[in-house]
Formats: sequence, structure tokens, C-alpha cells
Amino acid sequence: MAKIAIIGTGRMGTAFARRLLETGNDVVVWNRTAENTAAASDAGAEVAETLDALKGSDAILLSLTDADAVGAVAEQLCAGGLSGHLVIDTSTLLPDDTRRIAETFTAAGADYVDCPVGGTVGPALKGQLLGMAGGTEAGFAKAKPIMEQLCKRVEHLGPAGSGAHMKLAVNLPLAMYWKTLAEALTLLEDSGIPNDVAISMIADSSAGPAVLKNRAQVVVDTLNGTDQPGTFDLNGLMKDLGLALQHAALKDRPMPLSEATRAGYEKAIAAGLGGCDGASLTKFLLDR
Repeated sequence: MAKIAIIGTGRMGTAFARRLLETGNDVVVWNRTAENTAAASDAGAEVAETLDALKGSDAILLSLTDADAVGAVAEQLCAGGLSGHLVIDTSTLLPDDTRRIAETFTAAGADYVDCPVGGTVGPALKGQLLGMAGGTEAGFAKAKPIMEQLCKRVEHLGPAGSGAHMKLAVNLPLAMYWKTLAEALTLLEDSGIPNDVAISMIADSSAGPAVLKNRAQVVVDTLNGTDQPGTFDLNGLMKDLGLALQHAALKDRPMPLSEATRAGYEKAIAAGLGGCDGASLTKFLLDR
């Protein structure tokens, strides 16, 4: 049993808290908007009033929206030093931002591991995420027992920033898949094949990735006219797609398929679908 601090109690941070409580840990949480800690508190987590109150924990786990949020937290936490502390950052960031943040934490004496995860709330609650870790061997050795409680697989991929590289590569095909599915389904227009049959056939084929196999009914319900709320919604997919394109641009790597996909996301989000499941992009593009 460990005492684990979680900074950021959005959907994933709260799921982390619930899972780590269930696996026998003490959990303390902090969120910039205090009322958003209610779900974690109801699950049994202690709520810290200040960031400094988290320094008595065995590990500090970050689950934040972007580099600005992580950087602000890093500045506050490191102001008084973090010697001997373990920081595990699960946020999805650009590799360059991750390396910059790693320098801030290590300069304050902390072991910093960037370990973004693949998967959403459901897998997090079951300990079935995919952990992609970057950092020192010593830091990873400390972080691994904690991340193994959240993940079915945790890999040490290299120095800080390696996890961020891998996460962008993992999420890019997912973001693009919903547009691909829309184009595939246009081939079934006027075929008379029901949506549930079409989706089950695609899911059972080599064209069916895990996201379709796991969320087939959500996709069918969306195609039948009812947009579903997303655990990894269009806003989140668009954010990660934008990071991938930003990173590629830094390397002068053209990504025409990804650029075309981003245009579809922009239109769907402008139409008010940002909080919906990725399948809503498929439906939106089909309806146009």
C-alpha cells in the first residue's frame, strides 16, 4: 500500500483515484477547481487544500489537460524543492514540452517519469490501460509498481519524452479511424445493409480495430441517430491530433491525411459535437 497523490480530477484522474483506492492505496487529490474533486472524494480519496500538502505522498501523479497546466503545477510544486519525490506525468504533451517539464522537476530533486496511457475510463477502472513510460531507469523502477495497478502493460521506452512520442503515435490512427470509417460506410449507401450488421461485420474483420470491437454498440446507436457522450470525445481527439501535427511540423514531416482529418474534426466540433464519442465524427461526415 502506498499513499499516492493525484493532481487533476477530470475523467481520467478520477478513474485513477478509484482504481488505486480499490487496489489498496491511500489516495489524496488536488484540482484547481475544488468542486471537481467531489467524485474522487466520494470514492474515498482525501482532498488536499494546497499542492504543498501532497508532498507527504509516496508518488505524485499528474493528469492534466496541457503543457501550460502541467508547467504551472510544476512551478508551484518545485518552489520549495521536491528532493526524493516521484512524479509520474500521465498527461498527453508534446515531447519537447515533456522534456522541458522533466528538467524543472529533476532540478528540484524529483524522479520524473512521463507515462501517458492508452485507453479511457473503462480500462482505467479495470487496470487495463497501456503505459508508455519515459525517464531514468531508477525513476521507472519506482513508478512501475504504481502504473502496473492501472495498466495491463507498462513499457520503459527511453529517457523523458519517450512516452510522449509513443502516445502521439498511438493516438493518431485512432483519431483518423473515425473519418476512415465514414468513408468505408459510404460504400454501403443504398445497399440495404442495416447499421448493426455492417458494424459487426467490420468489427469482426481485419478492418476492425479494438476501438470498434469494444464500442460497436455505441457506434451503431450513433449511426442510428443518437450521438453518445464520449469518454474520449471529439474535443480530446482533436487536441491530440493537433499535437501530432504540431510535432510533425517541427520535424518538417508532411502529414496530408492527418491534415484532412483535422478539417473534419473542426467542422464537427463547430457543429456542437465536441463532447460526443468519436463515432459522431463518422455520422457527421456521412450526413454531409
